[in-house]
Amino acid sequence: MSFADNLIELRKLNNLSQEDIAEKIGVSRQTLSKYETGESLPDIERCKMLADIFGVTMDDLISYEKNDSDNLGYAIPPKGKHIFGMVKVGDKGQIVIPAKARKIFDIKTGDNLIVLGDEFQGIALIKETGLLGLINSAKETKF
Repeated sequence: MSFADNLIELRKLNNLSQEDIAEKIGVSRQTLSKYETGESLPDIERCKMLADIFGVTMDDLISYEKNDSDNLGYAIPPKGKHIFGMVKVGDKGQIVIPAKARKIFDIKTGDNLIVLGDEFQGIALIKETGLLGLINSAKETKF
């Protein structure tokens, strides 16, 4: 998808009109319309403003590509949130963590992961070092 497609999708997803967005970034509705048709592009400052309005990264706003196998066809994810796609559980309960998730969370061969569970919300994985850091900082915090 192009910047224009991403802008349109995010605007509609957030139930905002061209006028709403134009006002927030200090341009005319016609200028915003040109961004959406691909006739022109915003400067970097306005691009940052747009990303902030929608709560996405500038990189995703500019170049996010939907890939059904990676994100199940969902729109651009909010900043810091990811959909890595589906994994299959093997015969012994094993799963393969998608490469993109391993890269973002710096998970390497041999790392220990702690499996957390909430019967209502599901399962979560956290690196052992991340949990130990969280516990240590909680110990240092005085109440």
